[in-house]
Amino acid sequence: MNPEDFEVRWARRFYSKRLRSLTEMFGVAKPIIGMVHVPPLPGAPAYEGESMEEIIDFALRDAKILVENGVDGLIVENMWDLPYYAAERVPPWEIAALAVVTREVVKTFDVPVGVNIVHDGYLGEISIAKAAGASFIRVCIHAGMQVWDTGDLDRGHPADLLRIRKMLYAEDVKLFADVTKKHAVMFPGIDIRTHAEWTDFYMADALIVTGTMTGKPPTVEDVKAVKETVPERPVLIGSGSNPENIKEFLKYADGAIVGTYFKVKGITQNPVDPERVKKFMEAVNEVRWQK
Repeated sequence: MNPEDFEVRWARRFYSKRLRSLTEMFGVAKPIIGMVHVPPLPGAPAYEGESMEEIIDFALRDAKILVENGVDGLIVENMWDLPYYAAERVPPWEIAALAVVTREVVKTFDVPVGVNIVHDGYLGEISIAKAAGASFIRVCIHAGMQVWDTGDLDRGHPADLLRIRKMLYAEDVKLFADVTKKHAVMFPGIDIRTHAEWTDFYMADALIVTGTMTGKPPTVEDVKAVKETVPERPVLIGSGSNPENIKEFLKYADGAIVGTYFKVKGITQNPVDPERVKKFMEAVNEVRWQK
């Protein structure tokens, strides 16, 4: 066997598993992914004993409004389990409850569905994705090191995550990873271009650029910098998008994840407002029609 042939074969197999474009998954250019913010789950301070059926019904109502008004994908997230645990500290009862909700969303809607556990519950995310049939997970930190707003020191876990994904036969689950994540501060010396390079190197399928907190947009300069640094990697806006700024963002980004703007009066705690979804998607479609 020619050693060079062996090298080419393993590399081709390894890298061919990555997502080539967002269109490949979502079937449309510049896809918009709507957030399904699940009500507080069992164990969270704000949980008041609601049944899982009530929680599922709320999630399905929001998801239905998002999909019926043109959103291209969904992320199911435990947004209201705050204050958040980080990484391996996310308790099993929260993971189990989110898995039940995610499975119902996956079964009900014919769009790609992702999972996010705040903050960086990567073990729960990949487990839920496998069990529920989700298409991707949002990895809050995939490389580097940072401090969360909860005071937790956290780091990327690419070595564990990629091995666990393979062990679970879940390599069809794609990794959408944040760059300099909201609600966190990177260690000094880890600038956004460096973090983008590291995150891409460790096999993220798409990169997400956010502002500093939920509902706050990133700068256009940061989005442009990430896309310039890893031009072959899909880039998503991860917070703060609205009909007024999305056209400028989509000059550089390949899509967006939207939560707060879609809610009644733009308040994150509220349910999804169909009129706001329609207005946002009209702005996105103007960009698509120009292509």
